[in-house]
Amino acid sequence: MPTETSSTIVIREATADDFDSIWLFFEAIARAGETYAYARDIDKASAFAIWLEQPRTTFVAEIERRIVGSYYIKTNNQGPGSHVCNCGYMVADEARGKGVAREMCLHSQTYARQLGYRAMQFNFVASSNIAAVALWTKLGFATVGVLPLAFKHPVVGFVDAFVMHKPLV
Repeated sequence: MPTETSSTIVIREATADDFDSIWLFFEAIARAGETYAYARDIDKASAFAIWLEQPRTTFVAEIERRIVGSYYIKTNNQGPGSHVCNCGYMVADEARGKGVAREMCLHSQTYARQLGYRAMQFNFVASSNIAAVALWTKLGFATVGVLPLAFKHPVVGFVDAFVMHKPLV
């Protein structure tokens, strides 16, 4: 059942049929190479596997029934670490600044708690992704690790990657 998180953003579970819409912004984000450590020449089938098949669940965010964002949730580690989840979020260019990432992150935390996760961890946040770092920090995530010069930004060169973490209990 879709969740209406604000007057304009609806978040619902993604289906395979949604991927053509997701691919429109996924491809642009991956090709830019500024925020995700995906191959810049990733093909659609590989992206589908990463975004829809491998995660535990994938969601889309819609504004006026148009998919403008998506996120996945998956278990970060197995065994003794299986109580920590990991998420990835993407927002279409035309929807940036409209609260889509914020609403998806809040939704993911609620959903993660429902699944029994006790914490959420982002493993590789490019320090140059100022907007994401600021948003995750505002939403209660702490930078618990710094991977020096681990992300190769196509414009500014090598930058740190952050490990960000938030307890959910």
